[in-house]
Amino acid sequence: MKVLVTGGAGYIGSHVCEVLMTSGFEVLAYDNLSTGFAAAVPVGAKFIQGDVREIEKLISLLKQESISAVVHLAAKLVLLESIRDPLLYYGNNTIGVLSLVTACKTAGVDKVVFSSSASVYGESDGSLLNEKSIVSPITPYGSSKLISERFLREAEAAYGVRSVSLRYFNAAGASLDISNGQRSSAAGHLIKVCAEAASGKRSHVEIFGDNYSTPDGTGVRDFIHVQDLAFLHVQSLKYLINGGAGETLNCGYGRGHSVLEVIKTMKAVSGVDFPVRVSPRREGDSACLIADSTKARKLFNWNPEFDSLTTICKTAYEWEKQI
Repeated sequence: MKVLVTGGAGYIGSHVCEVLMTSGFEVLAYDNLSTGFAAAVPVGAKFIQGDVREIEKLISLLKQESISAVVHLAAKLVLLESIRDPLLYYGNNTIGVLSLVTACKTAGVDKVVFSSSASVYGESDGSLLNEKSIVSPITPYGSSKLISERFLREAEAAYGVRSVSLRYFNAAGASLDISNGQRSSAAGHLIKVCAEAASGKRSHVEIFGDNYSTPDGTGVRDFIHVQDLAFLHVQSLKYLINGGAGETLNCGYGRGHSVLEVIKTMKAVSGVDFPVRVSPRREGDSACLIADSTKARKLFNWNPEFDSLTTICKTAYEWEKQI
């Protein structure tokens, strides 16, 4: 079975390509390389440069390659940038999904795994968030993902295009053999930033806000290892292949770690006591986001393999040292 992975040259997308291939699928990685890297596409996957908003090109590709399903990860994903330029995010993320579903409908592809985000929830009181929790995004990025989710649900009823929307919490880390990780030097993810500081690529780590209503005053997030997240894409695809109806699933471990905990863990695994500075809060940052992933665990009989902040930080650091 051939699977098209949009955003397949990106951090998460390249890991998804690898796990799909290991699971026996034939993979085509489709990416415009605006933030992705052709070098990240695993050997054995066919790479095609293109943008998901190029509908005719996408339709032609789906038909010519006899694509059976699409895993859609291509998107803009910087929260603060989305506040400064919301049109960019709706134009890229939401219009991208409209284009993709239009192409799938025309080409007869009825299975889509969609990369959504915990940002759809907005603020949280610190309790676990399940798929029925109130969704109230506080950034255009989160809104662009929520609108896309809703359209995908409607597309199933109208066109028969079934989808699983995966709400990522915080993907982090690198592959266990350190062959793939976060390549972009522009990435602002906390664990990536800490790994850069530990490997001497940054002068310090900045904490944005230490006065949140959390145990130590810093933001709390549910970090999920990128390989566990990639595995959930494969399970979602298999679920659709077996006739499953549309679903929305949280992707996290069910417990949070604060910014200070992450910094402490990175210092421990690297042995480097890098400087830390405190700055004011950033617009668009929530105090606490932790997943209730019960639904995914039950649906897929999922037991995460890499549920360890130490493992996440260690692989991220080892990757950062070699690039």
